[in-house]
Amino acid sequence: MRPGGAMGYGRRRLGRQFGWLWAAYAVSAYGSGLGFGALPLIAVLVLHAGPAEVSALSAVGPAVGALLAVPLAPWVEFRRKRPVMIAADLLRFAAMASIPAAYAFGLLGFGQLFAVSAVVAAAKIAFGAASGAFLKALVRPDDLVVANSRFESTNWSSIAIGPPLGGAAIGVFGPVATVWADAGSYLLSALGIAAVGGREEPPPRRPGTRPGSLLDGWRHLLGDPGLRPLYLNNLLVSGLIMATEPMLAVLLLRQLHFSAWQYGLAFAAPCLGGLIGSRLAPRVVARHGRTWVFRTIGTLRAVWLIGLAFVPSGTAGLVTVMAVELAIIVNMSLFTPVVAAHRLERTPQHLVARTLTAWSIGQQAAIAALTALGGLLATLTDPRTTLAVAGLLALATPLLLPRREAAAPQPSAPQPPAPLNSRA
Repeated sequence: MRPGGAMGYGRRRLGRQFGWLWAAYAVSAYGSGLGFGALPLIAVLVLHAGPAEVSALSAVGPAVGALLAVPLAPWVEFRRKRPVMIAADLLRFAAMASIPAAYAFGLLGFGQLFAVSAVVAAAKIAFGAASGAFLKALVRPDDLVVANSRFESTNWSSIAIGPPLGGAAIGVFGPVATVWADAGSYLLSALGIAAVGGREEPPPRRPGTRPGSLLDGWRHLLGDPGLRPLYLNNLLVSGLIMATEPMLAVLLLRQLHFSAWQYGLAFAAPCLGGLIGSRLAPRVVARHGRTWVFRTIGTLRAVWLIGLAFVPSGTAGLVTVMAVELAIIVNMSLFTPVVAAHRLERTPQHLVARTLTAWSIGQQAAIAALTALGGLLATLTDPRTTLAVAGLLALATPLLLPRREAAAPQPSAPQPPAPLNSRA
């Protein structure tokens, strides 16, 4: 344990540069929270889209964005990361701002929503890859868990607060109000990243590195014994949890006759548990170690999903959903920043962007595939059966978690210098 013990983690200062980066992330996260679900909502309210079109928008757009992000990974790897992050934010600002502009002139169409969804998804993956590499150079290795836990807490608080406020804004100002807020948040994020300061050197091209190789990120994830089990486990757990969302919506709204406000409350209130888990992450790591977090917390985040198959009607059903979601989110928000820090530490600097891109694309692909399978199973059976199958499969996912601490990776060549001239 570092001097000062676990209690020093929450108060640790990571420097002015990290402060600007965190502020930029917070602005973007809260903007996205306000605009959560805006594109499907516009498709329904403005374009009068049916269920098939809305489902296609939610699945196909991000899938196309993931495909677009694949060739971007090597390009991001060998560029300065801060300009890439600023460019990704500006691209997302332009894409989102095009929607209210087209709406104002009566030109908004379904094709534009598809295009915006794909562009935003691709830019998000590119931004995440660049920001991970940037963060690794910005903070000390033993501060990575603290830094990632702060991002995680911001993310969950934005999910808890943003959608209810966004819904109110839509009711008062119209269907594209939250899109303006989301677009503006990307512009403010770009300004915050520009304010980070410091001179960033271009990453050197290492001998033997093939900038055009698109699969190096997956090779690293699947070849590293410390990352492979976590990656495979994450694919299944994330996919199974997200695959339950449509089925749970049908169960609660159509079969159990929850009102709209009850449905929103059932998902918004438990997100506050993300603040608990993310704040606890550095202290739990300091006390028990990462391997214990991977095995114990990784198991606890998966075992609760089966409870959604037994949701009753009425107030008891509302309480059941909130309790299950709270348990999942607390453990997930504790687990995620620890994995994020571990992933950065075990990835050489010259592979960070491609590795993070591979992680994000794999996760999106798993969510899309399992959601599609869940929809097929629900069509053949019913939502409760689908939720039960997802819960049972989730109970088996801890078998993929690492059983022991993996040996430290051996670098194949000297690491390139840190891209910033000062470290927080």
